[in-house]
Formats: sequence, structure tokens, C-alpha cells
Amino acid sequence: MSAKSKNPEEASVTLDSDSELSDWDGPVDIDLTDQSSWKKIKNVIHWTPFVQHFKKHRYPWVQLAGHKGNFLAGEDGAILKKLNQKEHKSLPLLMADILRPYVPEYRGDLEKDGETYVLMQDLLAGFKSPCVMDVKMGVRTYLEDELEKARQNPKLRKDMYQKMVDICPDAPTPEERAAGAITKPRYMQWRETISSSSSLCFRIEGIKKGDGSSSKDFKTTRTREQVKEALKSFIGEDKTLVGKYLRRLKAIRATQETSEFFAKHELVGSSLLFVHDASGHGNIWMIDFGKTTPLPDGVHIDHRSEWKEGNHEDGYLRGVDNLVSILEEL
Repeated sequence: MSAKSKNPEEASVTLDSDSELSDWDGPVDIDLTDQSSWKKIKNVIHWTPFVQHFKKHRYPWVQLAGHKGNFLAGEDGAILKKLNQKEHKSLPLLMADILRPYVPEYRGDLEKDGETYVLMQDLLAGFKSPCVMDVKMGVRTYLEDELEKARQNPKLRKDMYQKMVDICPDAPTPEERAAGAITKPRYMQWRETISSSSSLCFRIEGIKKGDGSSSKDFKTTRTREQVKEALKSFIGEDKTLVGKYLRRLKAIRATQETSEFFAKHELVGSSLLFVHDASGHGNIWMIDFGKTTPLPDGVHIDHRSEWKEGNHEDGYLRGVDNLVSILEEL
């Protein structure tokens, strides 16, 4: 697929309105990171999630979360994502792990206009006018060393104070209100408490519907009932689709529980991407590994235990458990 946009900074993923979606979720033994191999087989095989038909069109793009300008359109059902060192180290390991069917395929690196990008599978190729939801997993979206670094130089930040009062005018203390500023550590920790990250170990980051409408207004969506209503709005009344999402989510959870990669890494700021369209196609993938880090020697986590500073727990699996429970209620 070749996709172009007049304004690539407004995009994260391209949408293909003419491709077919395969429901096959198993691993494949072909090394698709080799570009020559990819070109030889992409027009022959149609039964893996990594291979689809592509036609040249213009495609609308979606930016649900993350920094603008991080993504460019690619070819052959791919997107270009600015290289992040932590993600760059994680992707080859994920390609060799049992989690491979549940993450976007990594196809190597590419230099473009002096910038290094990773070439990744376009997860929306194959959906017609897809509905997309980004769910940020875990109890926090900052690494422990990020918090420690912020504490070493706790400058008062007027910009973060403004972000706080824009979301919740009553949040600042009298001292903070008098100063008109807060420190970064204060903002980092407060930000998680107002969303369902602290209560359910996941939060909805953004939703884009098939009609083009989108919303990122979930900063204070905190309670189980609020989250449930948001999921209802995203999925609609299609119980078959709920069943597809549940089966996929349970498969991801079971694989995570036995994955060597998952056992040895702290996953912070990572998301689950939910995608479906009006035809009933639906799928979920693990995305965003820019803050995924190997655990220190001798440290073991179960991704469910309560996070206490220093234990590196991320709450990822507790978040998946809660997502499964809420979808079962739907």
C-alpha cells in the first residue's frame, strides 16, 4: 500500500478501505523483516495477519495518542515510526517471543530526511472505516527513574499547573494556587489518580469512530461505571463483537502469562489497540513500547501486585483482568 498525506504530522496509522482482514492469529516461520523476502511473498500468501492486498489510494489518518510527527505513511501495509531506543530494543525480542502474533510486525529500520524510523505493520489495513480505541495499560505511565529524576530538580512549573486546573480546577493546594505552579513529580503522580489508571490499572486514552468523530476527553473517566459506558459507546450493541474482543483479550492474557519477554520486562505507557468496523471484523494488539524496560537483575514482578516505589510492578495484567471483567458484563 502506498499512502500519502498533505499533513503527515496529524497521523499515527493509515486506514486501508479496500484490504481484507485475516482472522488467523498464529505465529509464522517466515522472516518478514527481510525486505526482499517480503516483496516476493506479499502478493502470493493471503492467510497470515502480516500479509494483505493493497491498492493505491489516499487514506485518512488518525492520531489518538502520543506526539504528533512521530508517524509517517509507508508502503506495503506499513507505517514509519520515529525510532525510540527502548522500543527499538524491545521489537526484535517481541518478534522472537510467543507474543509475536499480538504486536505489530517489525520490518526493520529506515532512514528518511535525516531521521531514523522503524518500519512497522499498519494494523488498520484491512478494515473499512474502522473504529479505533487506545487503552493505556497499567497503574502508571511513568518509569520509576523518571519520577526519581524529576525529584532531583523539582522546579515549579506554570505549564503543568495550568494543565492541572484545566482538568480539575479544585486540584491545586492553597500553596500551589498561590504560586500558580506545581512541580513535575506532583503532576506526574496526580495525573494517574484522576483516571481509571489508579483504580482499574488501565485508562481509555482516545476513541475514533467509523464516522470520523473522535474524542480524547477521558482524562477524568475513573469509575468502573464510567469506563463501562465508554466501552458501550465504542462497541455498540453488537454482542458478537464483544465476544471477539473477549476471546482475543483472553488469548493475549494467557500468552502474556507464559511469555519470557513479558516476565522479564516492566511495561509502562504501553497500550492495547482495539479496532473493529461495521462488517464485524475486530481485533486487539499490544502497541507502544517506548517505556518498556528490562527488569533489574534479581527483580521479579507478576504484573498484578500493588505498585510500591522500588518494586517495578506495572499493574498490566491487573488491568487486563479488569478489562475482561467489564467486557463480560457487556
